[in-house]
Amino acid sequence: MVWIHTIDPVLISIGPLRIHWYGVMYVLAFLFAYWYVRRRIRQEKTALTLEQLDSLMVWLVVALIIGARLFEVLFWQPGYYFAHPVEILAIWKGGLSFHGSLVAMIITAYILARRFGLSLLSLGDLLIVPLSLGQAFGRMGNFINGELFGRVTSLPWGVNFGGETDAFGQLVFRHPNQLYEVAYNVVIFVVLWLLRDRGLRPGSLLAIWLILYAVFRFCTEFLRVGEPSLLGLTLGQVFNIVMCIAGSAILYYQYRQSPKPL
Repeated sequence: MVWIHTIDPVLISIGPLRIHWYGVMYVLAFLFAYWYVRRRIRQEKTALTLEQLDSLMVWLVVALIIGARLFEVLFWQPGYYFAHPVEILAIWKGGLSFHGSLVAMIITAYILARRFGLSLLSLGDLLIVPLSLGQAFGRMGNFINGELFGRVTSLPWGVNFGGETDAFGQLVFRHPNQLYEVAYNVVIFVVLWLLRDRGLRPGSLLAIWLILYAVFRFCTEFLRVGEPSLLGLTLGQVFNIVMCIAGSAILYYQYRQSPKPL
């Protein structure tokens, strides 16, 4: 069984107004994150207040968009965007770098944590649970857009994107890498959800996410096409190695004195 991708990336079109599925996915991710954190505040599971939450979410969304776009422009497709600078603002077409959004959101969370008098690691634990599922929403948006697909495959679940054909006019089917990423992000979310009230030390959930995401993403990067490379690895894999080291360092630091089983 194979699938020919014919999904229209535009959900609603009214005159000049177009609402894209890609944007809707990010809105859903934001709403889930807001609902989750608000619920934890009401359950008194965090020192964050409802007023601080509103400010935090606004700034995190701004950081996500700016950081993700900057990384996409500077690291992933600089040639294209420097040749078409107007396209830099067209974020509804896709092209948001996960690693860029992560860096920008961590910096923003650090600044706001200091302002609110909160622990950055505890804030990270709070946010990473819903954001891990939000990443799955984002990858579903990539699939609907027909971007970030994988290498050519003969597997029965291969997908033809954009009517691509080979030199003989035969349809080309590729790994639906986006759906693989949806799947493992859901798995990571379930793991974090089950661990969230286990009394782990601050930063543990964030560290576990960093490690799991880095490992899964490192593996699926082998199936991606057109990725910038460095020392035989894709740029994404290099960033994933850094993520894995950071997550391991957090766990080591938090548990080095009197180890506590996870």
